[in-house]
Amino acid sequence: MNTEQLFSIKGRSALITGGSRGIGRMIAEGFVRQGARVYISARKAEACDATAAELSALGQCVSLPADVSTLDGIQALVAAYQRHEPTLDILVNNAGAAWGAPYEEFPESGWDKVVDLNMKAPFFLTQALTPLLKKAATDHLAKVINVASIDGVAVNPWETYSYQASKAGLIHLTRRMALKLAPERIAVSAIAPGAFASNMNKNARDHEQQAAARIPAGRIGTPEDMAGAAIYLASRAGDYVMGGTVIVDGGATCARG
Repeated sequence: MNTEQLFSIKGRSALITGGSRGIGRMIAEGFVRQGARVYISARKAEACDATAAELSALGQCVSLPADVSTLDGIQALVAAYQRHEPTLDILVNNAGAAWGAPYEEFPESGWDKVVDLNMKAPFFLTQALTPLLKKAATDHLAKVINVASIDGVAVNPWETYSYQASKAGLIHLTRRMALKLAPERIAVSAIAPGAFASNMNKNARDHEQQAAARIPAGRIGTPEDMAGAAIYLASRAGDYVMGGTVIVDGGATCARG
């Protein structure tokens, strides 16, 4: 057994959507530190450029701003990426949105925005990049990692109907995509994060002690926790994880029952 390269992604190319902040940035920094050539995308160009500039001090990180909630935006991102790389080793579908509103008032816009970004975009971006993933899958598997949520595994108490439904849908979509792409040497898996400090999870960011009190591990997640899970799935170590979802939540899902 050769374990020296088990967790290595050195020299591989990675594209991370929603990579300018939060969980996407945690994964991007982890990949950069591991020696991957990292491309991050986000809707806000200024934020995307700023994060790429900061991470470039650690290794290679390139900003490719795009709005992946639309098919036009997806095609623009694919074209921009292809100007840098002929193949793609790792795709991380992380861009996401949330919406909360009372059941009686929940708007259609809060449904469409969230489902388009959380569930539709990962499918169509992966579809568009499959030729590049197949080209990369030579002496190693290409990887697709969908970032879901523990809210797609167990129901939370907040009225975020489209968010919870879209993340549950993404987990099941991961299984279906894995079944289709495994014969092409493309391994599709997912991560379901719990409480990590981010603009999307403001409770964990702004009320860390209160959030930690509900987690068996006694703390919220750290960048190392998220980067470690993503590196595992992206490397040889995660080759046999196909269609599975790795829950990274300090035991929070267990506590929900």
